[in-house]
Amino acid sequence: MPIEELCEEETHGQNSGFEPRTGIYHSVLKLGENYRIPTRPDLDTATFVLSQLPHRDVADSRVALIDSATNQRVTYAQLRTSIRSLASGLYHALGVRKGDVVFLLSPNTVLYPTICLAIFSLGAVLSPANPVNTESEIVKQVRDSGAKLVISAPEELHKFAKLQVPVLLTCRDQSYNDNSLYAEELIECCDPLERPETELTQSDTAAVLYSSGTTGTSKGVILTHANFISIMTLLKWSVHATDSQNDVFLCFIPMFHIYGLAFFGLGLFCAGVTTVVMQRFDFRAMIDAIKTHKVNNIPAVPPVILGLVKYSKVAGDISSLRRVGSGAAPLSKEVSDGFRERFPWVELRQGYGLTETCGAATFILSNEEAKAHARSCGRLVPSFSAKVMDVETGTALPPYKEGELLLKSPTVMKGYLGNEEATAATFDRDGWLKTGDLCYFDEDGFVHIVDRIKELIKHNGYQVAPAELEAILLSHQDIIDAAVIPLEDVEAGQIPMAYVVRAAASQLTEDQVIQFVAGQVAPYKKVRRVGFIGAIPRSAAGKILRKELVSLNQQKVISKI
Repeated sequence: MPIEELCEEETHGQNSGFEPRTGIYHSVLKLGENYRIPTRPDLDTATFVLSQLPHRDVADSRVALIDSATNQRVTYAQLRTSIRSLASGLYHALGVRKGDVVFLLSPNTVLYPTICLAIFSLGAVLSPANPVNTESEIVKQVRDSGAKLVISAPEELHKFAKLQVPVLLTCRDQSYNDNSLYAEELIECCDPLERPETELTQSDTAAVLYSSGTTGTSKGVILTHANFISIMTLLKWSVHATDSQNDVFLCFIPMFHIYGLAFFGLGLFCAGVTTVVMQRFDFRAMIDAIKTHKVNNIPAVPPVILGLVKYSKVAGDISSLRRVGSGAAPLSKEVSDGFRERFPWVELRQGYGLTETCGAATFILSNEEAKAHARSCGRLVPSFSAKVMDVETGTALPPYKEGELLLKSPTVMKGYLGNEEATAATFDRDGWLKTGDLCYFDEDGFVHIVDRIKELIKHNGYQVAPAELEAILLSHQDIIDAAVIPLEDVEAGQIPMAYVVRAAASQLTEDQVIQFVAGQVAPYKKVRRVGFIGAIPRSAAGKILRKELVSLNQQKVISKI
């Protein structure tokens, strides 16, 4: 059926959610009476989470967190007390007040959620960071955020030597014999009943998270208590909608990232589930954790899913696994098909979100939907609306027309910290968030992300999506990982260049890679150059850092000159 007839038939849009008169797509999924997003203005993130924890009669026995390395267990009752005790310590011992920015630098630990929620309960502002960042990057972020206090893992303390900001260490380390103050000690010695009552509103700033900056400089994303309360309500709904409320979850997604923070630092507590926490990702450690703790559910990223496909024999018996989610970066149909072939009993579902939307936007509810719409990242989650705008004309587009995805939701950020220009450029005049992603909706309301608009390769007037070529490259048995970038060309403007990670002992050549892709795409999409590399640079959430590959290629060109 022609697109025009299809769109005319959707009158309109009962399945797709598209409203032709306004050009708006509305979510066709409904929360229901039990999952309404709270609108009470004087509600804050910590109060909301504490109100959602299991009742006291079961909180003593129900486990909230398990340390995968030490098997330390934290019950919901202990979590509640530790949040209040640490909040009391931060207030009375360190003078943390409403509006103060607290900078957090730590890998995943079972203490991480306690720290975040204690900060929120005081009305202070959380600003987490990636521990792999260099000292200069950390110094810049601390200064940019205006942090009044640093909470750091002991091994990261040296990165703050140049800053005149007080530091609270997360836990005691035998290598430090000074008089440092530790968060663990505050929890042990401070009275949870002495936690101050702070007047907060949903519109108050709760956190400043720095975007990964995959195509440009990193920006501080301002998220409010309303944003977090909305996303936690949606996560609780999604857990019950997918019948996951009794699952054991595995967390290796870093909690300094919105994906990890929204899921494991906050949202899953509202559903009363158990989470096994890994300090950082390691493939064999992940497999061991699945087997030891009978893990059922893993919110993951595409590189992890690809690893399970490539090394399924190494994984062995992981029969407890029931559900795997994929987010933070596109998951190709080739990888998802390979996963389902090797693990047919596991439900694999994609989602899509941004730091600017508090980590959510679309979601696939059922395994049947996932199979039927394998190239989609799902439907708009409840409370979301969207537009697809023609990149050239700014016209709102119907289903099957590609354009930039614009979003509205209670989870959408307030703006960028100290950057009015970037904020103004990211929102249109009607308050719609410009995602920078090229997409289209199908007739059932499923969203298909084509690629980042800024990352599209312009070849002889055609647009080439790197994600499409990467999916093809990853289907080759001798390719472990791949990334495609634009290479400047005098005649064509740009040509696609692939960086490839070969499998061990592989003798794969540049010409073989080029021919492999050429047999599966239109002539203008062909890969024209290939570089072999030890590892594809990625953000903590698994996104390809293309700007690093572009820089690497430019350095090689300069060195040849």
